[in-house]
Amino acid sequence: MPFALKVLIGLFAGFAVGLAIAGGSGPLASVARFLEVAGTMWIAAIRMTVIPLVVSSLIAGVNRAPNPATIGRLGGRAVTFFLVATAIAAVMAIVVGAPLMARITLDPAAVDALRATASTAGAPPGTMPTVAQWFIDLVPLNPVKAAADGAMLPLITFTLAFAIAITRVDTERKESFLRMIEAVQDATLRMVRWVIDTAPYGVFALAVPLAAKLGLSALGALAGYTVIVCGVSVLYMATILYPAAAFLGNVPIAVFTRAWLAPQAVAFSSRSSMAALPAMIEVARDKMRLPASIHGFLIPLAASTFRPGAGVGQILGALFISRLYGVPIGVDGLAAITATALVTSFSVPGIPGGSIVAMVPVLMVVNLPVEGIGILLGVDTILDMFRTTTNTTGHLSAAVVLAKGEFESERPPTLE
Repeated sequence: MPFALKVLIGLFAGFAVGLAIAGGSGPLASVARFLEVAGTMWIAAIRMTVIPLVVSSLIAGVNRAPNPATIGRLGGRAVTFFLVATAIAAVMAIVVGAPLMARITLDPAAVDALRATASTAGAPPGTMPTVAQWFIDLVPLNPVKAAADGAMLPLITFTLAFAIAITRVDTERKESFLRMIEAVQDATLRMVRWVIDTAPYGVFALAVPLAAKLGLSALGALAGYTVIVCGVSVLYMATILYPAAAFLGNVPIAVFTRAWLAPQAVAFSSRSSMAALPAMIEVARDKMRLPASIHGFLIPLAASTFRPGAGVGQILGALFISRLYGVPIGVDGLAAITATALVTSFSVPGIPGGSIVAMVPVLMVVNLPVEGIGILLGVDTILDMFRTTTNTTGHLSAAVVLAKGEFESERPPTLE
């Protein structure tokens, strides 16, 4: 049986059991409490891998990525495009998604009960510092304490500075250190794989108490969340990525659409940008006749690091959990989750369910209940199809836009 189907069965089985025992007492209530503890332990197992994974991934990514100084203008332009496109995705998720999330109907009493049992990263839910203090806190006085407190943005700031400093270290010492860091990364990914493998049971354990507290509104809320994420992903592709290819890359939308159908189909069915990479290279090289620097360097780089779909998915996931648990997010909170999502989107683990792990820092930065990601995982297969399709569409959009500056002539690429 496919793993995704097992997770979906776990989700709906949990909802069925939770609805059956809703409002019950005695042994039934004890079952819900026991499963709530089990589900919380499963989430804790995910959380314990986040800091070593984020730190090792950022250090390895900065030091193993091609140096813009050696790849010339294309490298700098690529990084700029990736950052701007992902930031636009995050902003669109907030502007379009937040009002839609507010329309999801939940029983206020049930939300209060759910919020009362939620565990957060430390501070009371939804508390945020002032804008000035938020910027001050970006530089940690003690990075070890920041890691212990789960203060992800200060930890990321330190890690990025440390990773850049490592690039200036003597080559022999740097390589020894990076081999150790990559071993930590590989070991942590193995641990993540173990936890994700138990997802059907973890999702079941989390769904039972959720359904017991929220009743049928939980199913409606989850369906609404799924529609919103898929809709915003399609909207982002239609209004940002396709027009960027047409107006910035001088590629007619009809040509762009036909060229990218095959890679999109692979991405949608496999839920993996790397699985779609051969098809992307083939289209860029043989059908659209893009320069070698594009299909040989840019597209592999984009497939490894550029994930605008994560900008949409992580923001909307945080907004849904905020709505589900009744934890408000102010303007400062939106800025914090946007900044964190922007950074973590470039280090999403390349494994099934990896986007869920990358969402943990986004939730922790505004003290949202991390338990909520277990519920999101239940429908993540559907959402991952749209996120990955968004990613691969972004890869070719970047390719045709940046290829314009690589052509000796100004002729736009055409579909052969």
